Amino acid sequence: MNAIANPGRRRFLQAGALLGAGLTLGFYLPVGRTAERSGAASANTVLAPNAFLRIAPDNTITVLVKHLEMGQGVYTGLPMLVAEELEVPWERIQVESAPADAKLYGNLAWGGTAQGTGGSTSLANSWDQLRQAGAMARELLIAAAAALWQVEPGTLKAENGSVVHAASGRRASYGELAAKAAELTPPAQVKLKDPAAWKYIGKSLPRKDTLTKVNGQALFAGDLKLPGLLTALVARSPVFGGQVRNVQPDAARAVPGVKAVVLIPQGVAVVARDFWSAKKGRDALTIEWDESAGARISSDALRQNYLDLSQTPGNVAADRGNAIQTLSGASKTLEATFTVPYLAHAPMEPLNCVVQLKDDSCEIWAGSQFQTVDQATAAQIAGLPPQQVTIHTLLAGGSFGRRANPTADYIAEAVAIAKATRELNAPIRLLWTREDDIKGGYYRPLFVHRIAAALDNDGKPLVWMQRIVGQSILAGTPFAAMMKDGIDKTSVEGAADLPYTVPNLRVELHSPQIGVPVLWWRSVGHTHTAFATEVFIDELAAAAGQDPYEYRRGLLADHPRLRTVLELAASKAGWGTPLAKGRGRGIALQESFNSFVAQVAEVTVKPDGGFQVDRVVCAVDCGIAVNPNVIEAQMEGGIGFGLSAALYGKITLKDGRVDQSNYTDYPLLRIGEMPKVEVHIVQSTERPTGVGEPGVPPIAPAVVNALFAATGKRVRHLPIDPAELKA
Repeated sequence: MNAIANPGRRRFLQAGALLGAGLTLGFYLPVGRTAERSGAASANTVLAPNAFLRIAPDNTITVLVKHLEMGQGVYTGLPMLVAEELEVPWERIQVESAPADAKLYGNLAWGGTAQGTGGSTSLANSWDQLRQAGAMARELLIAAAAALWQVEPGTLKAENGSVVHAASGRRASYGELAAKAAELTPPAQVKLKDPAAWKYIGKSLPRKDTLTKVNGQALFAGDLKLPGLLTALVARSPVFGGQVRNVQPDAARAVPGVKAVVLIPQGVAVVARDFWSAKKGRDALTIEWDESAGARISSDALRQNYLDLSQTPGNVAADRGNAIQTLSGASKTLEATFTVPYLAHAPMEPLNCVVQLKDDSCEIWAGSQFQTVDQATAAQIAGLPPQQVTIHTLLAGGSFGRRANPTADYIAEAVAIAKATRELNAPIRLLWTREDDIKGGYYRPLFVHRIAAALDNDGKPLVWMQRIVGQSILAGTPFAAMMKDGIDKTSVEGAADLPYTVPNLRVELHSPQIGVPVLWWRSVGHTHTAFATEVFIDELAAAAGQDPYEYRRGLLADHPRLRTVLELAASKAGWGTPLAKGRGRGIALQESFNSFVAQVAEVTVKPDGGFQVDRVVCAVDCGIAVNPNVIEAQMEGGIGFGLSAALYGKITLKDGRVDQSNYTDYPLLRIGEMPKVEVHIVQSTERPTGVGEPGVPPIAPAVVNALFAATGKRVRHLPIDPAELKA
């Protein structure tokens, strides 16, 4: 192996390391191209009343966003909350990414101990926090003007970026008052605006990141240029769990532009002056892999194993009434089995980051979705305290959960490479190719659902018995503490809390340990539970001789918000109106991430089984609609994402190797295949909830139910096989 040393296998982080990351060096990254802190004013003239807001003497107003912008709109929705209370023109708001600092920027939905973006929590956990941040600054500015003019604060008001004294006609801009306000003590409590006075919340304000993304100024890690920057690619085992037994690096080192070949826990890294040199160098490596500990599995055998497990009792995730006994004595029963495959995240931007490692610091530029985990991981590998690890969170071209994994895999690789090449004294940009990610990334687990039910004399479900088989996302990670009695709630969400009125309910879970890396995927467990439960409830309606919409509606008495979106979607879709021959209409719903979504899909089926999805009507209740345009965009995006999986998504393995490699054999929905989508938002006074994920779960079952309406044929396996629909 020449001079390359083997540092051993990858080690999982301990939970204490995740939660114990300290403060990082302050760094503020604008949405645009530069990484310098905006504004030239000295610190004592800038009003920074809290961690989320800065007001400079030149009237520059900057909102710091603690969450990753990966296309979902947090650089718009979150600053809107500040602007609303601050009383400032929307066009004056600038946005920067907050530094990695869990103490200041922890996700409150996660207890505030870790900074990260996920679970559709960004707006929900920031709702009070950011409105209070804006209100605090407003009150300080009013107090500064009151002291300057020697008047009572109650005689002043904040208006359009200024403080106004109506009696005298005096007006001062926030910039003029910033230095004075910075001398004052922030109030302990502030009064928030009455909803009747809202100017921005509820309006479709333009997104803050659109222009720079259109004109090319938006900064992603792949755009970053630093002096002496080198590019690294990693050769990883073709089998999960495999290790390097021997490597011959001479041919790679001989490639022009290659600077180093180093062994890291995840494989062999080739470092070069540019991507193409690194790629040619990696291709020239001769590696012998030890696959003895690898996951030598095949999808067909695994699926059969899961089907067998579904016939046996599992750990109990939900138990109400006496499902087993009642089912055994029922006169009218139904049973069905549903399967869904492994799925890749496949975001448009492949994984990448830049690391600059020095003796006393580590700087990282990345679309970091889980800053606290990434920071702790980097610190552990670099041998530095977390406070010496700085993360500059850049924009991400999609993620869908891929960038938020407990091993911080691509961050770990980049830091390990930077550490192994310290003699080069150069920043390292790690790039994953599309093939790297699809063949060697994390996946939504393969699942099998076996559901049995009994109907009473009125056709209503008397028993619902469901067995779920699939890998746990939480087990074996620092997040295993979230499990209870062997139940990974991300495996059973949407099933264990089935919303329909069923007196006898039992949900069981098998979580086989398979050596395939799995991870949350946009809408997590709801991706497969909604498919199984919403197709099966349609089957129960058909067995009862009832309309699927009315059947659902009659079983949702205890869930009025779900019932409302169901009624709205059906009404707007014209449920019950006739369709031409070969066309069908299907409906499905799901509560996920505290939001409620119902969708009606219309399809056209050809005699050969080929079909197209013509129209989707979506109703969503996500509480107060902060920016309706962003909500509509997320529902549309979720529908397109879910359709890709329903029509095409499938990762398969043979002898431990992933068959798929790129969009050629892991296709995504094309623009010409996107149906017409109508989004209807329920007016609500409830607190805002998530919209990034809840649009995904209902679309697959809605389409499958529409196909049944058009053909009379049931689809119980994804992706949909048109051969099953042939006339």
